[in-house]
Amino acid sequence: MCAVRQGTSVLLLLAAMACQPVDEAAGTPEEPTRQQRGLESNNGETLNGLAFNGLAFNGLAFNGLAFNGLSSPEFSSWFDQNDTLAATVMRYVVACAVRGGETRAYTDSKGRTHVWEGSLGLAPDWASGQPATVTEQQLVSGCLAAHVNKFGRTVAISVQGRNARGEPIATTSAELQEFSQREGCFFGNLFTDEGVFAGNDDRQLGSNQSSVRACALGKPGACAPIVQAGSCAASCTRDPTNTYYTQCTRNGITYAPITTRIHPQDIYTCGDLKCQFTESCGLGLATVQCTLDCGICLF
Repeated sequence: MCAVRQGTSVLLLLAAMACQPVDEAAGTPEEPTRQQRGLESNNGETLNGLAFNGLAFNGLAFNGLAFNGLSSPEFSSWFDQNDTLAATVMRYVVACAVRGGETRAYTDSKGRTHVWEGSLGLAPDWASGQPATVTEQQLVSGCLAAHVNKFGRTVAISVQGRNARGEPIATTSAELQEFSQREGCFFGNLFTDEGVFAGNDDRQLGSNQSSVRACALGKPGACAPIVQAGSCAASCTRDPTNTYYTQCTRNGITYAPITTRIHPQDIYTCGDLKCQFTESCGLGLATVQCTLDCGICLF
């Protein structure tokens, strides 16, 4: 389990959307930049903070990264293209790939040392210094996509699944009870040209519903370039405990996915008499014109 209390996005996910400033402090050779904000253990809970705003899904992200180690020339070349955004991406890559209690450090071409903390441990081979396996590429891709938040908001999520060696992510019955709303499945491969996908696990939102978590529950195109894959049950296989998905198939390729759960209150309904930021005024009961919650537009 892991907690991510702040975020930005996935250096890949945003060619078509405007970038906002990334809140990263610059380190000095004497003072390593320890990029741990929001990466802390907290009872199997993961706080979602990755947004589409900070990183670009336009080739800069993982083209050149190769996911083959921090000491390779390819990694250095990739990192130097945009070190601020690359450092943010690596904060989440390491959190997804490396187990909790471990860190990974990298000294860039400007002499700044970055330290990133592990959490979920999805890619043990890569974490031990070996090239990432295809399964590890897939799991880290799904993990990054699961942490994307279209609105740049911080939202608690529960991350479920297995690491590349088939070991389940640690969880508890209390966590599953607290995060009782099944949300989605996230899968794909960001390190190839296969793309990344999000499916809804329990339902798709109705016209009178909305959520700060739009990628899995929303309509097609809600989180482009993440592709909405429809129902997880239609293309994925559940584990024997019915807690998470063990594999998902898309375009003839089978992926190792990440499964997420959320708090029920993170799904908003027009008519609950509270105007959410995802709702707007107007004449109607739909999210875009929710009279009961947001009133009638005066101008």
